Amino acid sequence: MQVAIHLGAHSTDGDRLIKGMLKNRDILGEQGIVAPAPTRYRSLIRETMQALNNARPTEDAQQALFDDLVEDEGATRLLLSNEHFICVQQKVLEHGTLYARAGEKIAGLTNLFYGHEVEFFLAIANPATFLPTIAARVKNKSFAQWYGMTDATALRWSDVIARIRAANPSAPLTVWCNEDTPLIWPQVMREFAGVDHGVEFVGRYEVLAQIMKKEGMKRFKEYIEAHPPVTEVHLRRVMAAFLDKYAIEDAIEVELDLPGWTEDYVDHLSDLYEEDVELIARMPGVTFIAP
Repeated sequence: MQVAIHLGAHSTDGDRLIKGMLKNRDILGEQGIVAPAPTRYRSLIRETMQALNNARPTEDAQQALFDDLVEDEGATRLLLSNEHFICVQQKVLEHGTLYARAGEKIAGLTNLFYGHEVEFFLAIANPATFLPTIAARVKNKSFAQWYGMTDATALRWSDVIARIRAANPSAPLTVWCNEDTPLIWPQVMREFAGVDHGVEFVGRYEVLAQIMKKEGMKRFKEYIEAHPPVTEVHLRRVMAAFLDKYAIEDAIEVELDLPGWTEDYVDHLSDLYEEDVELIARMPGVTFIAP
């Protein structure tokens, strides 16, 4: 069984990917791909990993888990998604490190599905916007209390990815920037599902629609219907062209108002992030989806 596991990151998805898979259950089912509802497995997987203390389950225990997750005996690929697979949002900056538990949790997930083909999927985001967004979700703590003595300029997604890769070097890892999602969403959906380029999912343009005016989306869909894109690159060029003209500015801009976070500091974090992204795109075992 192929097991595709979407890890988040926090606040980059809002369950959009797995909901997109559920909307396309019929298409997936025809190809032996199963996307169970998150309510069926999130607590189950967490509790099973805790009970096992991240060790491998017995063959019978693992089979019982699959019986709970997969109803179709002919299924060959299982899709799972949970932004809390690595940790809850309160612990994203545990020990002043970005996803300090990544290696430990990936080892646990790998052991849980030992003997099967595991793949991981992860969206990353600019720390300048990612950290304030996560902090806003942490209950009963201000940004300063949650952030503590962390040095944002020292945080690197490449370190997180290195820990994931070290925990399971044989498992492919697909990474993309959350900021690029509107332009690459159709490919993200296909890569996670493990289907060919020709498959057209319901909702493949829904992320683009969130940042493009209705008139623009109407014209965009009319254009691609009359001129079907031949490649992903061609499609993205068309999307970018329409977005350039019809983007909803308020949906793209992010306002930050944090003590000590000046415009120059935010720009510096963004520059460091861009350098980190370039490094990640070259990391062995990583498939990087770029616009």
